[in-house]
Amino acid sequence: MANFNIDAQKDLTYDAIVIGSGISGGWAAKELCEKGLKTLVLERGRLVEHVVDYPTMNLDPWDMELRGGLTPEEQRKHYKGIRSGFIGKDTEHFHANDEENPYTEVKPFLWVRAHQMGGRSILWGKQTYRWSDLDFEANARDGHGVDWPIRYKDIEPWYTYVEKFAGISGEPLGLPQLPDSHFLPPMELNCVEKHLKERIEKLYPGRNLIIGRCAHLTVPHNGRGQCQYRNRCSRGCPYGAYFSSNAATLPAANATGNLTIRPFSIVQSIIYDDAKGKATGVRIIDAETNEAIDYSARIIFCNASTLSTTQILLNSKSSRFENGLGNDSGELGHNLMDHTYRIGAMGRVDGFEDKYYKGRRPNGIYIPRYVNINEATKTDKFLRGFGFQGGAGRAGVLAAANEEAFGADFKEQLLQPGPWEFFITGFAECLPYHDNKVTLNPGVTDKWGQPTLSIDCAYKENEMALNEQIREDAVEMLEKCGVEEVVGFNNHHEPGYGIHEMGTARMGRDPKTSVLNAFNQVHAVRNVFVTDGACMTSSSCVNPSLTYMAITARAAEHAVSELNKLNI
Repeated sequence: MANFNIDAQKDLTYDAIVIGSGISGGWAAKELCEKGLKTLVLERGRLVEHVVDYPTMNLDPWDMELRGGLTPEEQRKHYKGIRSGFIGKDTEHFHANDEENPYTEVKPFLWVRAHQMGGRSILWGKQTYRWSDLDFEANARDGHGVDWPIRYKDIEPWYTYVEKFAGISGEPLGLPQLPDSHFLPPMELNCVEKHLKERIEKLYPGRNLIIGRCAHLTVPHNGRGQCQYRNRCSRGCPYGAYFSSNAATLPAANATGNLTIRPFSIVQSIIYDDAKGKATGVRIIDAETNEAIDYSARIIFCNASTLSTTQILLNSKSSRFENGLGNDSGELGHNLMDHTYRIGAMGRVDGFEDKYYKGRRPNGIYIPRYVNINEATKTDKFLRGFGFQGGAGRAGVLAAANEEAFGADFKEQLLQPGPWEFFITGFAECLPYHDNKVTLNPGVTDKWGQPTLSIDCAYKENEMALNEQIREDAVEMLEKCGVEEVVGFNNHHEPGYGIHEMGTARMGRDPKTSVLNAFNQVHAVRNVFVTDGACMTSSSCVNPSLTYMAITARAAEHAVSELNKLNI
């Protein structure tokens, strides 16, 4: 699909270099290529071409070895990532090798990585929500972290811009804390979800139960097919029905003729020229040959994912930047955040035994934040807030596998759906704490001899208070709405399970307290941009990927404008 430059000596100079090809990297490549820049995308892992390289997209469990389970060798290869519960035979090939890419947990932290073209855009959950000024003003309002240098009005047109290309399905609500997107038709709630929506919104004014807003096409869009309700998204979608770099942005970049993708490229550092006062290129290690190669470019976009981008910046040392590129503030590597996860409640819903649903909808319900949004909803128990995701479905009959039964009646019984169940789980905001950090660890190196990261991060008192409120509210809502046998849960997991890690190279107004300016430029190195999750100054309580997309498109526009003005 692209000019795959694997002969490193042919062309070493480009207008722009993009490090990483995931959600934000794909957007950077698309925008820079469409603006006429010859752009090199450096991908740490292998090539994954849309459709061609989705080997399990149509397989059933019985088509796979061990019915989809991992072999002992595969479990060792993913000995950290396997804790997420998301790695099986159907997706193992899209997850990074933990043995080759170790990291050190000073405190327990789950770091889920995907080293291939498209990165985690192949695997993500696709929930897409705009942030509001409730989020962008949060730090300034309560004094935690530093103030965002942008507000909703600055990014609002860029939300619309990326939504129109990506395709976001959902319904408008007019909520100030959750601005509406440019929507494709929404997916439909099932009968139990509709019932509980009516009950919750009647019993709790100000709380809304809606269908999730997600990057799934409900109608054909921009040459991509609509969702077929297979719910096999993380294997790669042959219809291109969910947004990924492979299905959407990288093909658009390639169509310009300006794109070069170089796989198996371990970015060792960004090269800084003291005399010129700017970055001049990127040094890589060829993952297959171990050869060191330097590429030159006028601008560099860092999109390797939050912690990988920060690892590169920390490793990019020079006489000017002894502690990492752009680290004048000392904040590089600090203020790591994630969303708390897997806290909520579940139970049985009676009265709908004659109803079912069609297909396997790859989406659930959402209950937007309803606390600490104004004076009327303010609490002194904690700062910030949370939202719920979840859904209803009919249970299966897994217990039948252990029953001593046979015959036609038994087989007929197996086809009968089980009871309706409903669950909700909360996602709570994590505050930006300076001591939640990552540092380079030269004592532990990866397969290519590069220093790895030590991660020192933990949830604190505010997050614990939020989690307890999530569990209490979830149990109360379900019980009051008539759900039976309600069970509350709190899995007390460490950060990383939300797979929404962000921060560590934050945006800010003051170079003394932040790494990036309002356009995602490194304060002291204006031709280096960071537009993945590393740039985030706070974490909100909604999924962040849509914001990464919008911020990236906005930064690319600014970068090309500054190039044309000869300012960088």
